[in-house]
Amino acid sequence: MMDIRDLKLLKAIADSRTGSPERLHELTDIPISTIHYRLNNLREAGIITSDLYDIDSEAAGFEVTIVIEVLTDYSGSHHDFEEALLAIPGVTMVYSTMGQTDFIIIAQLPSVDEVEATITRIETIEDVRRTNSTFVMSTLRDASTPLAAYPLETLIDTFAE
Repeated sequence: MMDIRDLKLLKAIADSRTGSPERLHELTDIPISTIHYRLNNLREAGIITSDLYDIDSEAAGFEVTIVIEVLTDYSGSHHDFEEALLAIPGVTMVYSTMGQTDFIIIAQLPSVDEVEATITRIETIEDVRRTNSTFVMSTLRDASTPLAAYPLETLIDTFAE
C-alpha cells in the first residue's frame, strides 16, 4: 500500500513526466534523499517500471492518429489473432473488448497515406469481418498513466494507507 508521500511523488511524475529527484523535490517539497529512497521502493514494488523518456509522437513525425474498431468472426486462437494485430506497423495500442466490437486499435502514423495501408493490413487478417475507423482531429489528453487524470486528493482518498 502507498502513503501520501508515495502518491504525491507518483502524481508529480505523471504530471511533469520526469523522474528527476531535483524536479520532484521542487514539485512536492519532499527531501531529495527521501525521494531517492521512495523511488527505489516504488521500483521494487513494480509500481515504477521504467525510466524511459516520453517522446512527443507528433513532433517525431507521427502526425495522424486513428482509432479503429475491429469486428471479427474468429474461432481459432485468440492469441494468434492478437499477435497478428500487434504486428501491424503503426499500431501503438490494442484493446480486447466486450460487446459488438472485439478490438479497439490506436494507430499513430506518419501521414494520411498510411491510413489506407494500415486498414488494409487489418482487414486482410483472416476472420476480420469489418472495421470502423475514426480520425483523431486533436488530442485533448494524452496521459501516460491514469495518475495524470486524477486530482491528488482523489488519489489520496482512494489509495493512501
